[in-house]
Amino acid sequence: MPMKERSTVKRTLDLKNPPSLSAEQKARLDAAALMPDEQINYSDAPNLPDAVWIKATAELPQTKQQITLRLDAEVLDFFKNTGKRYQSRINAVLRSYVDAHKTHTRSAD
Repeated sequence: MPMKERSTVKRTLDLKNPPSLSAEQKARLDAAALMPDEQINYSDAPNLPDAVWIKATAELPQTKQQITLRLDAEVLDFFKNTGKRYQSRINAVLRSYVDAHKTHTRSAD
């Protein structure tokens, strides 16, 4: 049965002012932080490209420019099939490529 819009609660997380955690929540987070990677069950985690995770943890510039870009249909279909925010995933992949291929900054001659 679809939810009525009035019963939907939307919340925005302010990262500069995070909500307080209960003692139980803190204990669970501490236990998870100490758990070896081999013991973590990732079976329900979505399979996302590494670039998505890199973007999620990196501080990226917030300024973006709107452009027209021609992509192979297969490439575009792949990203669109990953769900909402596929353009952000394309940007993350391109950002990862740029970061991997940066050369040393040359001083002006």
